[in-house]
Amino acid sequence: MHSDAIAHSMPQPFEVTVSADGILRVGDNDFRCAFGINGITDAQTKTEGDGKTPAGRWQLRYVMYRADRRACPRTKLPVTTISFSDGWCDDPKHPAYNCPVRLPFKGSHEKLYRDDHLYNIVVVLGHNDAPPVPGKGSAIFMHIAKPDYSGTEGCVALAEKDLETLLGLVQYETFITITQ
Repeated sequence: MHSDAIAHSMPQPFEVTVSADGILRVGDNDFRCAFGINGITDAQTKTEGDGKTPAGRWQLRYVMYRADRRACPRTKLPVTTISFSDGWCDDPKHPAYNCPVRLPFKGSHEKLYRDDHLYNIVVVLGHNDAPPVPGKGSAIFMHIAKPDYSGTEGCVALAEKDLETLLGLVQYETFITITQ
């Protein structure tokens, strides 16, 4: 079989899209979603703590979940558990900026082991991570939405069942495109 014929016969990974009207699309599925409390911004103007979701195309890197609260999500993405000592550095002055860290941690950070249920499933998006540019945004995730779908700190959030469905559809080479 010719290599072009093989490439055409292989299934293509789903593209995930998020539009400014609060709809996330993957394959034939449309899901309501929340994004930054201050809207969506161009990735070039994204700044740490602005409450805006960065527009652009980001790879779905891996999934983290709370094993003490739920079963492992079914997905083809790499999966790891969230423990009490897991955090994410959001300190632009720290060398670990926009990277996972172990708590206790001296720099500014976000705790991943939260009391609410928003981080029971977290998908790490490949925003500002290759390499991280200080101040251009950290901890841009896809996670569980609040019941009223109120805005996030800059992430994309879905109902838990919708996030589970999405994770069952995606592959390692899946990207999310967020548009303004």
